[in-house]
Order: sequence, then structure tokens, then C-alpha cells
Amino acid sequence: MAPLAFEMPSESASQLGVGDTELGFKYRFIQEDEKGWRPMVGVFPFLELPSGDHSEGLGAGHWREYLPLWVQKSFGDWTTYGGGGYWINHGGGTDDKDYWYFGWLLQRKITDKLVIGAELFHRTATTIGGKDSTGFNVGAIFDLDEHNHLLMSAGSGLQNSSDTNRFPWYIAYQITR
Repeated sequence: MAPLAFEMPSESASQLGVGDTELGFKYRFIQEDEKGWRPMVGVFPFLELPSGDHSEGLGAGHWREYLPLWVQKSFGDWTTYGGGGYWINHGGGTDDKDYWYFGWLLQRKITDKLVIGAELFHRTATTIGGKDSTGFNVGAIFDLDEHNHLLMSAGSGLQNSSDTNRFPWYIAYQITR
């Protein structure tokens, strides 16, 4: 997926353009008990390829790998899921470092094609001497059909937002099979 990305990391800078491309897969190794409390548990590793213009702040400028563990449970039209994982940051800079990312989401199915939700997330510093980041997003997924989806979100930082994520938003086209 190559999202349209918008970043506003500080008072004076904003960027708009194509972001980095994500390639990954999901593997569920514990199935959710729909009538009980056992959640679904799985992994969702992916590679992030440097397709965005790093000089404009629209990508990392190098490839990265994400190795997460996710837990999910549904209750009727409501679904909650989250987890965390480790980013391997193959940066070329001497200050780049690997980091952790954690998040949790609550979403509700509004119609057969529309889901809305909100998430809270935390990321440790991605560079030596960098700052941790905590924030939230609200968003939606609109299913164009069984395999084509439009993803949208917008949010704000709660911790170090003037340096890390003042007003991020995201629009992406997703193809699933």
C-alpha cells in the first residue's frame, strides 16, 4: 500500500505526497472464540519500502521491518484490537535506531461498507536523542468492494507533539486478497 501522506511535524513545515509502501501479511495462530472471551492472536510482519520523498519528510528514506503481535476481540458490531512490536530501522544515518510501537483501537461497524474507529498509540524514539511519541487518531475504512478499501485517519499528538506528530492524517487505498 502506498499511502498519500501528510505530515506537519512543526509549526513551520508541512508536506503532502506519496509516502512509503508497505508489504506484509497476517498470520493468525489463535482463532477467536465468538461465543466466549478468547481473542484472536496473530502476527502481522511487514516491510516498509522507501517510496516516499524523504527530503520532503514523506518517508523514512530507507527500508524498515515491523514485527508485531496483535490481539483482537469482537462483540457484535464492535471490535477492539491492538498490540505492539519492534521496528528494525535500517537507517543510513548515524542517529537512526530500532524502536518499539504499541497501539490499541476500538471500532464499530456502521454499515456493511463503513467502519469507524479511534486508536491510541505510543512509539519510542526512532533516533538517538529523539523523543518518544504518544497520540491518537480517529478514522474510517470504506469497503469499495470485497478486495478494495479506502482508509482514512486524522489525529493529534499527546506527547512531544510539536516535534513528532502535531497533526498527522492518512489516506490510503488498500487491496486485499
